[in-house]
Amino acid sequence: MAVKFESDASGAWNEMFSAPGQARPVYERLLADLDAYQPQELRARSEQLSRTFIDRGVTFAHSGEERPFPLDLVPRILGALEWDRLARGIAQRVRALEAFLADVYGAGRIFDEGLMPRSVITSSPHYCRPAFGISPPNDVRIAVAGIDLIRDEHGNFCVLEDNVRIPSGVSYVIENRRAMTQAFSSLFSDHRVHPVDSYPSRLFAALLAAAPRKAVDPVIVVLSPGVHNAAYFEHVLLARMMGVELVEGRDLVCRSNHVYMRTTNGERAVHVIYRRVDDDWLDPLQFRPDSVIGVAGLVNAARAGNVVISNGIGNGVADDKLVYTYVPEFIRFYLGEKPLLDNIETHRLEDAAVREAVLASLADYVLKPVDGSGGKGIVIGPQATKTELKALRKAIAAAPRNFIAQRPVALSTHPTFVGDSLAPRHIDLRPFAVNDGSDVWVLPGGLTRVALGEGELIVNSSRGGGSKDTWVINDEAVAFRGAVPPASSRPRRHGAAPRQNDEFVGAGDEQ
Repeated sequence: MAVKFESDASGAWNEMFSAPGQARPVYERLLADLDAYQPQELRARSEQLSRTFIDRGVTFAHSGEERPFPLDLVPRILGALEWDRLARGIAQRVRALEAFLADVYGAGRIFDEGLMPRSVITSSPHYCRPAFGISPPNDVRIAVAGIDLIRDEHGNFCVLEDNVRIPSGVSYVIENRRAMTQAFSSLFSDHRVHPVDSYPSRLFAALLAAAPRKAVDPVIVVLSPGVHNAAYFEHVLLARMMGVELVEGRDLVCRSNHVYMRTTNGERAVHVIYRRVDDDWLDPLQFRPDSVIGVAGLVNAARAGNVVISNGIGNGVADDKLVYTYVPEFIRFYLGEKPLLDNIETHRLEDAAVREAVLASLADYVLKPVDGSGGKGIVIGPQATKTELKALRKAIAAAPRNFIAQRPVALSTHPTFVGDSLAPRHIDLRPFAVNDGSDVWVLPGGLTRVALGEGELIVNSSRGGGSKDTWVINDEAVAFRGAVPPASSRPRRHGAAPRQNDEFVGAGDEQ
């Protein structure tokens, strides 16, 4: 089935083709392989991918219905040199955000130096006063980060947003690869694709490194809100692949500033909690008193140094989209380095002059709520109705701190199997970084999300989006941060290797 170049009226960058009939070098071999398939063969393999996901429970909730997470059969490919640049830029950003979180919940040097008004932080809906003064044993508040990237019209990767609270979606990266190797094993024989199955061992090692120093044999658990959470599938997967217990709040108890897990053999001390519960619900003594999915006393136990909560409480302030505008300055201030990845052109609406200019041409911008996630609340000016713009103008005037304005960016497109043919669809990329305190490792590839509707720019699965397997091709003579460590260096769980082939159940969606 011949894959053809199709231009996009928005002027978006085409990931696969540089011009009609001119494939980008990293795609040449894949195109030759795909051309050997007939449309009906591709349709059969696409249906096989869906059946595989249903059989393995890789579903998500959409409009009240459990559906297999859509996986497109045409992978997204990144060359080794390009990935090296991305991985270094992502690691740099994580280090800067780590330093920023330590500062705002500590000395506040960035305020004293006048680089950021203190009001930006204190007015953030995700600023967490109970987190002030809590210092993790290895100074890591961001064990896992998901940094969302897009490629602009000129082919440059830019950071769309940072996710250092409870980034999810890595389970799809792992499952996409499993499904693709089953459905298209022949493609992998022709390409040197970096594997992704070392992620659980990397995460386990980072959590182990975060344990309190006095813990002799640290116990790690994954704390989940329960089966009804949209990302429960991922909680189960990661717990099983790391070989640790998956618990809910009712399974834990705090006593004398220590945390214990209830087991059939009695209580067992817990030292590291990889939490998948939002701050507001984590500890009813500190946050929402009506929470039944948290653990009373958890924050005090963390403050006493007897347990580590990972990712750290209060990390959400770094996800605030107004704070996002300052990250390039964080890199210069904390690291003394030049940013390797650019932000999208963004305007702070608290500035009266900036706000007046934006409101005068509101239809020319993309407006985002600073605490939004999953594409919620985003208004794309060029596609908005007059009624939507009127309501938005009123909301901005009432609370300018709650919004940012960005120039519209035509997300890059990638050939995607729609119906019985291939058509360009907009995509983004969420790479995942793991921080163990001594190094920031970036998983080779990441989650490529694709907007399946024609012209749609919001890629989240909650808005009907799907995903692609993301290949990092090691076809260039370069060593990069995504390289898989030798087997002898991979961490083990108290004498046992993390389990990576268990079956699992549940449903999930990115957050």
